[in-house]
Amino acid sequence: MIRLTIPSIEEDDLKAARDVLQSGFLVQGAQVAEFEKTIASYVGVKHVIAVSNCTAALHLSLLALDVRPGDLVLVTTYSWVATANVIELCGAQPVFVDIQPDTFNMDPELLAKTMGRLMATAETARRVKAILPVHTFGQMADMTAITKIAEQYGVPVIEDAACALGAKWEDRQAGSWGIMGCFSFHPRKAITTGEGGAITTNDDQLARKLRALRNHGLDPEASSPEFIMPGFNYRMTEFQAAFGSSQMKKLDRIIAARRRLAHHYDSLLENDPVLMPAVPSQSFHVYQSYVTLLPNGAAPRRAEIIRQLKEQGIETNIGTWHMPLTTYFRSRYGYRAGDFPASEDVFARALTLPLYENLTAENQNIVVDRLLDTTG
Repeated sequence: MIRLTIPSIEEDDLKAARDVLQSGFLVQGAQVAEFEKTIASYVGVKHVIAVSNCTAALHLSLLALDVRPGDLVLVTTYSWVATANVIELCGAQPVFVDIQPDTFNMDPELLAKTMGRLMATAETARRVKAILPVHTFGQMADMTAITKIAEQYGVPVIEDAACALGAKWEDRQAGSWGIMGCFSFHPRKAITTGEGGAITTNDDQLARKLRALRNHGLDPEASSPEFIMPGFNYRMTEFQAAFGSSQMKKLDRIIAARRRLAHHYDSLLENDPVLMPAVPSQSFHVYQSYVTLLPNGAAPRRAEIIRQLKEQGIETNIGTWHMPLTTYFRSRYGYRAGDFPASEDVFARALTLPLYENLTAENQNIVVDRLLDTTG
């Protein structure tokens, strides 16, 4: 089976986790602090707060901005459902913004129109608390345009950079553009801690609040235990952090391999009806996933194409989700087909191909040959 993804886990990673397990010190200590320091240095930010997963990172980021019932958060339409779920979990309402059909990222022109509409009346303007773009599949959204719009209205930006550790826009790292950035270390990401996440920020007060929120409301700066707010248990374990620190040493190597393999896919698909990912000149794409678009005629058969490829030993999948048309959001807010046409089209046509560090060019050739056979 040519797998969709295989994490790059080596003996040094296993040793790092094993040593911590043998030490008996297992919960959020020196290893977590070291992992946070490593990520902060890599991204170029003052603070990193490691947490149990990226959903926790997104949730805490919204809570740190005091997002509460009745508030509005502008968010992309096309992402894993956690991105919109956390808004609902704060009691707030997602305001969906459609994507660019080629990059799969939030469309800045549509963001500007939506912000203009919301800010035109005091009643809705006071409720807008944040903008939450996603760096889809490891390619950054147009943060130059998005941050300009956000600054125009004085609204903070939280980057959902779950897939994008190491990605850049105009040579600036993902996670360093917004007031906060959120990363994932799920096994499908370039590096993994099994589960796990992290929040980046340059804001000292937000960092203190985030550290308290992740650990039962415990003041991270107090000399003796002092609980200053209601908090969660969103901590990362010591053995996950040790594993993550080991993985971070390989990150640039893994990204380089993914980019090389993605470019080989590009060359194989260059003159074919299956569309390869579009990458703007300002973007340094890290290819958490290699997501193609099937021809319009093949899109209705996508489930069958995935099944046929699996029978031939090739694992593929859809891209991600058109969140407004999932059952919960459709039922709650009355979204219908046609409300977000770019996301609707991409959701129907997107197909993710196998991509991981040790994938061979020969296997890529097989993937594309059989894909074209099934879509022809």
